[in-house]
Amino acid sequence: MLQEQQLGELLTVLNTGGIILYPTDTIWGIGCDATNARAVEKVYNVKERISDKSFIIIVKDQEMLRNYVTFIPDIVIELLASVSEPLTVIYPGGKNLPKNVISSDGSIAIRIPDHAFCQQLLGAFGKPLISTSANISGGPLPYSFRSIDEQIKQSVDYIVPLEQNTIARPKPSTIVKIDNDAEIRILRN
Repeated sequence: MLQEQQLGELLTVLNTGGIILYPTDTIWGIGCDATNARAVEKVYNVKERISDKSFIIIVKDQEMLRNYVTFIPDIVIELLASVSEPLTVIYPGGKNLPKNVISSDGSIAIRIPDHAFCQQLLGAFGKPLISTSANISGGPLPYSFRSIDEQIKQSVDYIVPLEQNTIARPKPSTIVKIDNDAEIRILRN
């Protein structure tokens, strides 16, 4: 957990459209205020990622989730309550987010992280964060802070000083997609 002064510095960076490098419940991520289109554009540039490939966002809990999706099927509530591994759900309808966060089909990928630091940050920030792997698009995934490309480290405005000597879980989150009929399809396991 960050100390109060560090958390204050981090919130200032996010509130002014900055980009952060931070540990998550999966691998190291690049993030920003998911409601700030300009900040999101910076993340696309840092990752050298094409703009038609959207990002995952993280939210604190189901209450925050409701602000950014048009509906949450009951089956998803049950699924979220029953899984113990990191799970990203692609919802058919995103809302209250910039166009460069919501996919071209209107969907939005969201995870509720079970990670002390992410929960601390999301609770203090009160808004969703972009959560994309801390690598150049197509490059190796960053399972440790040391494996993150120096170009990425130099491109961000704040590096969270936590978990820099640990190795992340061996894979990113499972991804499932919910269609308009509330059917679930596994995209990545």
